[in-house]
Amino acid sequence: MAVLDQIQPKEVFRFFEEMCQIPHGTFDTKRISDYCVEFAKERKLDYTQDSVNNVIIRKPGTEGYEDSEPIIIQGHLDMVCEKRPESDHDFSSDPLELFVEDGFVKAKDTTLGGDDCIAVAMAMAILDSKDIPHPPIEAVFTVDEEVGMGGANAIDLASLKGKKLLNIDSDTEGIMTTGCAGGYRFETKIPVTRTKKSGSQIEIKIHGLLGGHSGAEIHKQRGNANKMMGRLLNRISLELPLSLVSICGGAKDNVIAMDSTAQIVVEQKDSEKVLGIVSEMKAVWEHEFMGDEPTFMVDTAVTENAEADVCDEDSTGRVISYLVICPNGVQGFARKLENLVETSLNLGIIETEDTYIKSCSLVRSSVESHKQRLKEELGQCAKLVGAATEVLNEYPAWQYDPDSEIRKVMESTYKEMFGKEPVVSAVHAGLECGLFLGKRPDLDCVSFGPNMYDIHSFNERVDIASTERMWNYLKAVLAKLK
Repeated sequence: MAVLDQIQPKEVFRFFEEMCQIPHGTFDTKRISDYCVEFAKERKLDYTQDSVNNVIIRKPGTEGYEDSEPIIIQGHLDMVCEKRPESDHDFSSDPLELFVEDGFVKAKDTTLGGDDCIAVAMAMAILDSKDIPHPPIEAVFTVDEEVGMGGANAIDLASLKGKKLLNIDSDTEGIMTTGCAGGYRFETKIPVTRTKKSGSQIEIKIHGLLGGHSGAEIHKQRGNANKMMGRLLNRISLELPLSLVSICGGAKDNVIAMDSTAQIVVEQKDSEKVLGIVSEMKAVWEHEFMGDEPTFMVDTAVTENAEADVCDEDSTGRVISYLVICPNGVQGFARKLENLVETSLNLGIIETEDTYIKSCSLVRSSVESHKQRLKEELGQCAKLVGAATEVLNEYPAWQYDPDSEIRKVMESTYKEMFGKEPVVSAVHAGLECGLFLGKRPDLDCVSFGPNMYDIHSFNERVDIASTERMWNYLKAVLAKLK
């Protein structure tokens, strides 16, 4: 039975709910891409599906709009897959369990995927409609946006005839996004040498942090479990010798790490002292957070008389050093746009293998020179600990265009409908518009969307009333583009 069939706009939430029944995490988009193809076939609409699962669907203009310039409506098909630690949800096979509460659509114990299936649902509702006036539509649905924007990187835009692009991948109603940060993924591999060691094996788990989007919420100073673990291990190492067995934390480079787990071996006589240091650091963090991380926890488990393959003294020291010295968080604010983060980075992932420990930081900046500066800083940090480095998935910033025609239409329409001016701003996050403009510099882009909160976390929710307002706004904008 449908959960969202009684909320407005029904035509949008119908398609949103259908997509929530299809697993569609990043890199697992074939099924939802095929769903879009079947949608087009059923309605006898022209479509293309490329080798990486991007889909473009075309619909002619309605009566009176047949000869108008096509409008591109764009969103991405993949979602970030995060869940509560106690959840047994399988993102590869299980549908999302939707529910409505306090005016919001939510998913039980998981991310919702409002980012960005709400865009796809709105586009589908336009493509499905018979009574909504609109120019010819070119709906572009990309994949793998959440990790490196792989779909936007791979897509061929040569077939698109439109020059005005409406990207529905912003999460605050009333804000017209007209620029975004560029970025890249910076990976390190710190080589480790292993040896056998006996003693007390202690597992330390930092968890229950709020996390969130590493661009849109980086300024909120939420705890990064990976950096916190580095600080804790360093604090222990200043008091007594320890050997690192493993450290793993975070799941996505664009999500502020909510958990991190380390296993260490110390001498039997030192285990109680370690637990005391952990308790002291937990109290320090609680004081520093001042209530902003209400579910934050640090758990420990001790196995006495253990023997493990540990990183030797030199390897352990180099790993801890990198976690302490690598930059993280906000690095600078924009000089001309008030309260906008200009440059930041997020130590999103740490993984342990037999011969190395890997880290992934996502760097963002709207200033190219600062992007390059952080490459140099991270590179020097890596050099100090003997780590190999690789820069992946680099994408350009999207710069504000003062002569944008589509922005002027959207501004005037917003004022007519809501009696106030929209906020025209840039966002400290990567948007696919930057990559599209790299391929098609003639594009005129604006990004907007309904209110969504705590995206990329299991607290994600979509504001129902805001979705209805932005749906009506989209229809009004299309009607003006004759």
